[in-house]
Amino acid sequence: MRVQDASVNSDAESAAVPVGRLVARTQAKYHRWAEADRESRFGDLFNLVCHPRYLREAFEHVAHNKGARTSGIDGITVKQIVEDGQVEAFLAGIAASLKDGSYRPAPVKRRLIPKPGGKSRALGIPTVTDRVVQQSLRMVLEPIFEADFLPVSYGFRPRRRAHDAIAEIHLFATHGYRWVLDADIEACFDSIDHQVVLDRVRARISDRKVVALVKAFLKAGVLTDLGQAHESRAGTPQGGIISPLLANIALSVVDEAIMAPWAPGGEQSTQWGRRRRRLHGVANWRLVRYADDFVVMTNGTEDDAHHLQQQVTEVLSGIGLRLSQSKTRIAHLSEGIDFLGFTLKWRKKRGSNRWYCATTISDKAFRTVKQTIRALTPRRSPRPLADVIRQVNPVLRGWTSYFRHAIAARRFGFLRYFLWNRIVNWQRAVHRWSWTQVRRWLQRPDGRWRPIAADDVVLFDPGRVRVERYRFRGARIPSPYLTTTA
Repeated sequence: MRVQDASVNSDAESAAVPVGRLVARTQAKYHRWAEADRESRFGDLFNLVCHPRYLREAFEHVAHNKGARTSGIDGITVKQIVEDGQVEAFLAGIAASLKDGSYRPAPVKRRLIPKPGGKSRALGIPTVTDRVVQQSLRMVLEPIFEADFLPVSYGFRPRRRAHDAIAEIHLFATHGYRWVLDADIEACFDSIDHQVVLDRVRARISDRKVVALVKAFLKAGVLTDLGQAHESRAGTPQGGIISPLLANIALSVVDEAIMAPWAPGGEQSTQWGRRRRRLHGVANWRLVRYADDFVVMTNGTEDDAHHLQQQVTEVLSGIGLRLSQSKTRIAHLSEGIDFLGFTLKWRKKRGSNRWYCATTISDKAFRTVKQTIRALTPRRSPRPLADVIRQVNPVLRGWTSYFRHAIAARRFGFLRYFLWNRIVNWQRAVHRWSWTQVRRWLQRPDGRWRPIAADDVVLFDPGRVRVERYRFRGARIPSPYLTTTA
């Protein structure tokens, strides 16, 4: 490999330019250099990680995250730092500890999050200090590795969405790729081989301090609810800001191995090449991955799908991972697959001979939102109706916004009916109303029903959400690092 150090003098920017724009300019430069030479290695990056501008931008990001109100093992929250007026001193302390080599990541505080089926998922909560350093490190590494990631990967990448992955599956299903390896990696974030991650980081990063910082986060360890400390011998720091990026760096091994024939010059890199393979009875395939969930589609046979499963298994074993036996299956799209909350199924259009790939809301996703609504609207709750509506509305808006690109009108309508009945029956139980009193509450003089509301807060109506198809963007997905004016 040809080694080329690529570094910038981050102090050369004008002080009049906003911090966020200065960071974005530097990121754009590194991304351009990484794309221009896929073999180059980058040095002098540690100075960026501990640069005041990067740390300030990182703190702003952490402060606006959903988990900003939570604390790590030190009990300190972002709110405390801001209210005490210690932000500048806090960031200066981080920069000083990074520069003098005294910084050490603290073990993450582990919390178990219940999952359907009685299982639980471990979530790590780093300290605010570690979150800021991780975010600064992510802002330095991500533009470089984004140049290497393949377009078939969608999870936890800037400007890429789950809907893009679904749209790609829909597109290739329409073009005959209907035998599917529906794969799930068992305990992915807990099992990734540290050495694999570090080797792939070193392939692009020559700055030893940056590599050592990545290693320190991987080895930080976990502190359980009982106060027991455990070493981290494998896996990425779950719950950490840097974790998705490190997982994508490791899992890009799978992308590159399975999609090798699609690389320039490969047998499947052109439409004619793929057509020629089919004329000779040889299958083509396509990988679509979102974090640790992925599918491999083929326009061949079930045997071709089994062969692809063997190949995937071999690649995963090289990075310390394996497929989940209970969640991984091979299926024809006529049976349907569940992916990212959607069900994709090859079926015949009613009243015609036309077949198409139908994208609907999965049963599991629908059960989950109903369980959430039940939890928020208990029948005997003494809470004010307005407070419950304020809690329910964001859940409904977020859920319907995510699924509005599916064939969702019927389920949105049923959700409206389900929600209306939950609220009305709850109010009947609380106030001991008859149906006559309910009609007085909700029925207009002209006989039409008015929306449920309290204290000028109106209950969100899922049935009024507009359903529209999400178009496959493919190469049109914009890079966040190419739109910044340098």
